[in-house]
Amino acid sequence: MQTRIQGTVMPVLEVRLDPNESIFAESGELSWMTSSIQMTTHTQMGGGGGLLGMFKRVVGGGSFFMTEYRAVQATGEVAFATKVPGHIVPVSVSPGNEYLVHRHGFLCATPQVTIGVGFQQSLGAGIFGGDGFLLQRVGGSGTAWLELSGELIRKDLAPGETLRVHPGHVGAFQASVNFQITTVPGIKHAIFGGDGIFLAALTGPGTVWLQTLPISRLAHQVAEYLPSNEGGGGGRAVVGGGLLGGIVGSLLSGDDN
Repeated sequence: MQTRIQGTVMPVLEVRLDPNESIFAESGELSWMTSSIQMTTHTQMGGGGGLLGMFKRVVGGGSFFMTEYRAVQATGEVAFATKVPGHIVPVSVSPGNEYLVHRHGFLCATPQVTIGVGFQQSLGAGIFGGDGFLLQRVGGSGTAWLELSGELIRKDLAPGETLRVHPGHVGAFQASVNFQITTVPGIKHAIFGGDGIFLAALTGPGTVWLQTLPISRLAHQVAEYLPSNEGGGGGRAVVGGGLLGGIVGSLLSGDDN
């Protein structure tokens, strides 16, 4: 297996597979592939886990189905592109060296890598669309590729060193890092719509990857420029929102038209 990451703002991972080699990703992640690649959809991948493992993956923000891409008879190539501007990060996974990644951060992996729920906590109706905060755990053995949005900042935390981060900026971190959601004391809830301020506390040892463009924040910023169905909307916001919404909508949905 040979891999390369191409591009800058919207990178793509190209994977060259020898005959009978395979890689798996969530259904719908494929960008392109050669004719020698065979696709097979499964409800479980990465060492199994049975029905419980499948539901853990879904609860953790993953897809119900996984797709295996296998080269048959001849060498083939398959590619996976990012959904928003950002970076693709390869990580080596092994027992005792697992990772936690934000709910949309898993791109693809080699066959013996496992995906499950790593952390789940409700943060109130106004945070992350009311879905709370979810992390996926990437374990097993092999290589996984993670998709992190915006610019990428790496922090290597010493034992006992703590970093406080807005939850949306948490891209991924080693499982050796202690993680918990905390609230900022002394902040009036009325100012923040009843949800208060939430921060993620990450304590070393271990490596943390921060992302500068949380998808939830991108969606919130774009939403105020989109046309409103109530009262006809307002001039500049509607016009500008229509243009910006079309661009970002195509970007997020992968529309090629």
